[in-house]
Amino acid sequence: MRSIWTGAIGFGLVNIPIKMYSAVQASELDLDMLDKKDHANIRFKRVNENTGKEVAWENIVKGYKLNDQYVVLTDDDFAKASPEKSKIIGINEFVEESAIDSIYYETPYYLEPDKSGAKAYALLRDALHKTGKVGFGSFVLRNKEGLCLIKPMENILVLCRIRWAQEIRTTDEINVPGGSPKPAEMKMAIELINQLSGPFDIANYKDTYTDELLKIIKAKAKGKKIAEPKLKVVHRQSEDLLSQLKASLKGRKAS
Repeated sequence: MRSIWTGAIGFGLVNIPIKMYSAVQASELDLDMLDKKDHANIRFKRVNENTGKEVAWENIVKGYKLNDQYVVLTDDDFAKASPEKSKIIGINEFVEESAIDSIYYETPYYLEPDKSGAKAYALLRDALHKTGKVGFGSFVLRNKEGLCLIKPMENILVLCRIRWAQEIRTTDEINVPGGSPKPAEMKMAIELINQLSGPFDIANYKDTYTDELLKIIKAKAKGKKIAEPKLKVVHRQSEDLLSQLKASLKGRKAS
């Protein structure tokens, strides 16, 4: 793996030099965009709006329009905006992980210590394990400041990028049902939940859609005709909710 960021974790007067790695990779197939007529690859070019000519990546800069004039920014300008946050993941406080709702979670990263920070890294990791707390703070990645959570996962520290509160939309325009369910419905719903509960292992879940899509691709390559799948409708509005719950429980017991 190639690191995408180098800097340090800072908490109190302790600095832990680290490297950051992406913790995730895409599971979907890498599909190309093609011209429908001859299946030629579609290419995107960075074009000068005035001349219509393509611009090499090394000649592209970033700018902000202010009073109808562009102010061009360099890497140094971005670093000067907050030199500390550009190189330090600052832990501001330690909190219970449950205090941060899952809607705020964005992207996970692995943190690896530099040799000089191995002892402090292990200390922070083990202290978080013992207290059950996570570190909460902020840092700058790719010229964008973000909140973050640092937590232990087995023997490694993981940083999860956290969304700002103002990035979460309100629910004012969402219509949700009111009232209370019938006692019998609630009882059966809880029984169904209990039947579907047990030890959780996320490794049991696989991206089967990608596998099935790859099968279709290979079949099409051999000239085979793909049968149209029939979608089974599970819910009908006319059906009674209680009867659906009963059927669900009966189906679970039979399996």
